[in-house]
This record gives sequence, structure tokens and C-alpha cells, in this order.
Amino acid sequence: MKPRLVLLDSGGANLGSVQAAFARLGVDAPVSADEKEIRAASHVILPGVGAAAAAMATLRGNGLDRLIPTLTQPLLGICVGMQLLFESSEEGDCECLGLLPGRLRRLQDKPGIRVPHMGWNRLRSLRAHPLVDGLEEEWVYFVHSYAVPISTHTIVATNHGADFSAVIADGRVMGAQFHPERSGTAGARLLQNFLSL
Repeated sequence: MKPRLVLLDSGGANLGSVQAAFARLGVDAPVSADEKEIRAASHVILPGVGAAAAAMATLRGNGLDRLIPTLTQPLLGICVGMQLLFESSEEGDCECLGLLPGRLRRLQDKPGIRVPHMGWNRLRSLRAHPLVDGLEEEWVYFVHSYAVPISTHTIVATNHGADFSAVIADGRVMGAQFHPERSGTAGARLLQNFLSL
């Protein structure tokens, strides 16, 4: 059965590029803040670009901050969307959705390490999970200044001055810090894996 996908309206600038990535997979990806449409979906994506506080303000404004914790279908956060799944962020001392324990930390400037982190990094698998099948050592594209520390929810890590979570999963809640919509065949593989869950 073809998945019924919905992109949550988080106000992120990457909504169009995420839609295009799914279109390449032959899947429609409407953007919605409508509770009935979201609950009817088989898979839900929380995209995001920019600051956690601004994205949370958008979710509070359209009521998605209350709806998201009650969803039961597979949920994938992308970039800032992944960050919002956690309890809080150092960025603006922002309270997030709290679906997973943890606080976002700013990446540290070091000699030869620039923040924001922009560019391609190799993934390092920490444990097997259907979301990352076939992605054990692929190169993917990151743009971010804050990251989730390694925890029990980390299934894939990478390094930019220090190790951080590149992909997380806990039951139906999953996230990718990198941009699958900008990561070529590796990104397409992650999105296809998600739709197969």
C-alpha cells in the first residue's frame, strides 16, 4: 500500500526541497497543520531549518506542539525538526517538544573546526536499525550549529570537533540531523527506508 505522507507545517525553509525529494521517490508530500489530515497519514515528517525557538513558535502558533506528542504513526524529524523532538536547546534557552530526553548543545569552535557546521560528513553506525539500512558509512550533508549529544537513542554518529548524534530513533520517533533532501542517493535511501517502516 502506498504511504500517505504529511509534512508538518513548521515554517521551515526546506519544505519545498523535502517535497521535491519525496516527489523523486514518487510520493506526494503535502504540507499541513490540519489535525484530521495529519492523523490520517501513515507517516509524518517534521522538517526544519533555522533556529529552534522560531520553529517552536510556529508549532505553538498552529497548535502542532500539542498534536505531535499524541501521534502514533512513524515520525521523522529532519535537521531542526530532529532537534525539536528533545526537551530543550541551548539555542535561545528554548523548550522543545520533549518526546525524547536531552538538551541540544552548541558545537564548539576549535582550530580547524568552524561553526556553523556546513558540509559533508561520513556516518558511523552505532547499532542496526531499519531507518539506516544500507547507510552505515555513507557521506551526507549537514548545516547546523547545535547538535544532540550521543545517547541511548543515537543509532548513527558523526564528528565535527566532537562526536554527536547524526540519526536517532526511539520507537516511532526518529530523526536525522543531516539533510536527506540534499544528500543524494544516501538521503533518498533514508527517506525510502522511513516510508518502508
